[in-house]
Amino acid sequence: MRVRLTWAFCLSVLLGVTGGVNAEVRVSTATDPTAALDGRLTQLLGSERQALSAVRPDRLRQLTAPPRPRLSARRNGGGSEITYSREWLKSLPRASGGNEWSCLAEALYFEARGESVRGQFAVAEVILNRVDSASYPDTICGVVNQGTGRRYQCQFSYTCDGQKEVINETAAYERGGKIARAMIDGTPRTLTSGATHYHTKSVNPRWARSFPRTTTIGVHHFYRAPTRLSSN
Repeated sequence: MRVRLTWAFCLSVLLGVTGGVNAEVRVSTATDPTAALDGRLTQLLGSERQALSAVRPDRLRQLTAPPRPRLSARRNGGGSEITYSREWLKSLPRASGGNEWSCLAEALYFEARGESVRGQFAVAEVILNRVDSASYPDTICGVVNQGTGRRYQCQFSYTCDGQKEVINETAAYERGGKIARAMIDGTPRTLTSGATHYHTKSVNPRWARSFPRTTTIGVHHFYRAPTRLSSN
């Protein structure tokens, strides 16, 4: 009788332990956090995929593009202080360069040769700020000639006014060339507070109503693109 009780007791204990293990396994499976997490991730990824599909491909490329390296800021060439004066500009050596320099020098000549030295530097800042921006071409020539040949699409009016670009004022072109050289070599851009747009005081374009104005130099108002998720 004593032996039977002992075996019965052992059997009940064994069955109890086994049942407990099974119960534990069932509970663990029912409350497995990875299962809930997988379902939640699937739901979130589906929502993200749906949201991304509504974004235009060109805008998506802009948002995901790595930042472009900014040209290094330093004093002009030999380390002379910049005073934005005709006298200071005359002290610089005659400038030369490749295609990028030529595009910037010509843009300054046709867009701003009647401006002060400071005003021409400001226009150069706008062009180089665009080069640094993911919203525009990544070369000076690309920025200057963007939209050329398409009606109402050119960014700089002289490239699509229907007139041949002829340089008649040699001295003015040489000044623009020196400014272009100084800016490409890394003159700090401190005049326009990051402006990417400008227009003369004689016009009032619609876009200027929503762009923050950063400064006015000579006959030009300068603007920075508004901060928003837009291609403008």
